[in-house]
Amino acid sequence: MVRTEGRTSSDDLSRGTNQTGVRLYNERLVLSLIRRHGSLPKADIARRTGLSPQTISTIANALEADGLITRLDPLRGKVGQPLVPYALNPRGAFFLGLKVGRRSSDVVLMDFAGTVLGRIHEPHPYPTPQVMLALARRGIEELPGALSVVERDRVAGFGIASPFELWNWAAQLGAPVDVLEAWREANIRADIAAISPWPVYFHNDGTAACAAELVLGNGQHGEDFLYVFLGSFIGGGAVLNGHLFPGRTGYGGAIGPLPVPTADGGFEQILRSASIYVLADKLSAAGVDPAVLWRDPSDWGDLGRPLDDWIAQAARSLAVAVVSAVSIIDFRTIVIDGAFPVSVRRALVHATRIAVTEFDLQGLAPFGVSEGTIGFGAREVGGACLPLLANFTQDREVLFKENG
Repeated sequence: MVRTEGRTSSDDLSRGTNQTGVRLYNERLVLSLIRRHGSLPKADIARRTGLSPQTISTIANALEADGLITRLDPLRGKVGQPLVPYALNPRGAFFLGLKVGRRSSDVVLMDFAGTVLGRIHEPHPYPTPQVMLALARRGIEELPGALSVVERDRVAGFGIASPFELWNWAAQLGAPVDVLEAWREANIRADIAAISPWPVYFHNDGTAACAAELVLGNGQHGEDFLYVFLGSFIGGGAVLNGHLFPGRTGYGGAIGPLPVPTADGGFEQILRSASIYVLADKLSAAGVDPAVLWRDPSDWGDLGRPLDDWIAQAARSLAVAVVSAVSIIDFRTIVIDGAFPVSVRRALVHATRIAVTEFDLQGLAPFGVSEGTIGFGAREVGGACLPLLANFTQDREVLFKENG
């Protein structure tokens, strides 16, 4: 049976001095280590955690009994008893995630290893609360149908990844006034919670995408990185000391409002130069249908000069964001990802690295600009990662909650 917990505010957190809190911490620590390394024998887990072999054995037995980890074949060829590595059981838990997007939205079912098992894709001219609630309902009713009866009891939560305050983005969203007002009045988290049999979690879509990179990425970014995701609007998130950092109001690492220079000597928010809607406008001006950007984010085909111009423009703005961020927080890595083909991501990261070299970097510790690893599905996958973070990792916002 999967142990699930609803999200609480920071006021509900204790310091974990009780036995239950310590047990949960240690279980999450073991799960996090196994996730990071792929598989580990108990001896390695004990060495990395500093916990006694007996304690690790007790924890591993409990996690195995819960179906969260599984034993692999023994490692032979060494002196002594063969070591038995443990790995995550992909069928140990399941999560649903919803992305609220500008031109299309998605709801996915994800397993414990991060594999997307099912997806419902909903194109639309603009999102409305009614369409999102209907999409969430379809996800709740249809996607778990691929699971066995026992596995349906292992669904641990429903995560929502959405831009905040959609009503403030009239020009970028392209929605009529009544839709914008509907978003102002809506509480999408509460509405979905009313139809969901599982706890519902909600974060800014950039923060959720960052959660996907943190939980499912290749682990090469270090303990402190800024994550930048270029969707219809640019957004992002921050990871500090290995933990997702949503900030005081949920806008931590949001990136979009960051001021960057314009060609006329003024300033504008980076979202007006490094968002995909800007590329859509360039394509429209060149007589190219921008629908290709939303139809298949993995393959845009040859978009020619408008794409080249947008990459150059976005890279200059991203370089400002990179140097500004590293100047404030000693990030080891700036990670760039987006709702675009891998070839575009690679070209954008390359152009940004070059643009960064044009700045005076004296006084800054060495840092890297790297490609993200999740790709165009990072926001909906990130939504699904929110209940995973809340229930099975060392996320500081959900550890050691009081019971009852």
